[in-house]
Amino acid sequence: MLLTGLASVSPPFTALRILPHLIPNPSSSPSSKSSFSATAIFFSGIREIGRSVRALAMAENSVTQLQKVIVSNRHGERLVGLLHDTGSKEVVVLCHGFTSNKGEKTMVNLAMALESEGISAFRFDFSGNGESDGSFQYGNYMKEAEDLYAVVKHLIGLKRVVSAIVGHSKGGNVVLLYASKYHDVPTVLNLSGRYKLDRGIEERLGEKFLERIKKDGYIDVKNKTGVILYRVTEESLMDRLNTNMHEACLRIDRDCRVLTVHGSADEIIPVEDANEFSKIIPNHKLLIIEGADHCYTSHQAELASAVLDFIKSAVSSV
Repeated sequence: MLLTGLASVSPPFTALRILPHLIPNPSSSPSSKSSFSATAIFFSGIREIGRSVRALAMAENSVTQLQKVIVSNRHGERLVGLLHDTGSKEVVVLCHGFTSNKGEKTMVNLAMALESEGISAFRFDFSGNGESDGSFQYGNYMKEAEDLYAVVKHLIGLKRVVSAIVGHSKGGNVVLLYASKYHDVPTVLNLSGRYKLDRGIEERLGEKFLERIKKDGYIDVKNKTGVILYRVTEESLMDRLNTNMHEACLRIDRDCRVLTVHGSADEIIPVEDANEFSKIIPNHKLLIIEGADHCYTSHQAELASAVLDFIKSAVSSV
């Protein structure tokens, strides 16, 4: 384990005294215009210093410590995460989506929202993503669930309580798969996860993708300029196709509280998938955010509010 403190700031000064003889005097200058400019620049500098003092004071008064944490998964790969430590024993773990990482806007905003309520949060990179070790894979659904298990185990080893796991997009699938196999986290939040994993593939891989991948062994996904974004192997494709979310959700404990949030204007995963989760998960709540797209681009505040309300209600009901 490696812990590195990142948010320990002490202001170098606590007060600023302005001496009168240092302030430019327009009347004593041969050029009132240049004197006026000098005065404006002087006071502009003072305002900047004042802002810096306030920012440093806020950092000094903040109780949150941001720490880099390294966790090893069962394959010996280093998983890199950031712990927003408010001092609470409870920690909420945040899981990013496909081709994303812990620094994605939704992950950061949710961590800060939890932090503002005094709840510690941990956001990390799955293996093959961001700063973590390993190679990127198109599938890896259960492997990422195992990555999450390594994180939960590590936090428990630090005498923390993982009170909730939150996943966006593919991360939503991962937290549900985790809950179907491990039954040690009481609250699960699925944000825009996909119910039917055999859908949405042709949009990324093109027509006759199965025929092409069986012939060549892989498909390179490129951007509009022809640059390769990632490679999909036959093995990783079959990993996705063989991951059955319906069967997994039926294995989630009735005592586990699950919230599914989905945007009504999701352009990646249809809102119908959220309705399917609602039908089969026993202790489930569904929230559709009107007008929200897949990344909640213009609805980050609504998403954060929904996540906080559900997590806080779970704590109060214990």
